[in-house]
Amino acid sequence: MQAELAASQTKNEELHHTNEELRHEWRDIDEHELVTPQTILETVIPNTFTGPKVTFTGMEDPKAHLTVFHTQMMLVGSSDAVRCKLFMSTLTGMAMDWCICLPEGHITSFAQLS
Repeated sequence: MQAELAASQTKNEELHHTNEELRHEWRDIDEHELVTPQTILETVIPNTFTGPKVTFTGMEDPKAHLTVFHTQMMLVGSSDAVRCKLFMSTLTGMAMDWCICLPEGHITSFAQLS
């Protein structure tokens, strides 16, 4: 049991480190790619895009969720508006409730949303 806990903590630290690296890389992009809420709503997702394969209820580690989401979006070369639009599709339960309650027009970049 201790070995499993140690392995889990190590994995969590690795995910956190990866997430911080991705945030640093995307921060430079996001600062130049601010989008309007209307741009996010109007963004068209290609029919061939299957979307992220991760869900978050609010009970899991949010940093790990963001790391997986960032990685999946980076692999397909998504724009900031696409990331904003698709992120909601990864949420369920209380995490979805939180997202739905955000004020209209509040989100202008994925960096802000994350």
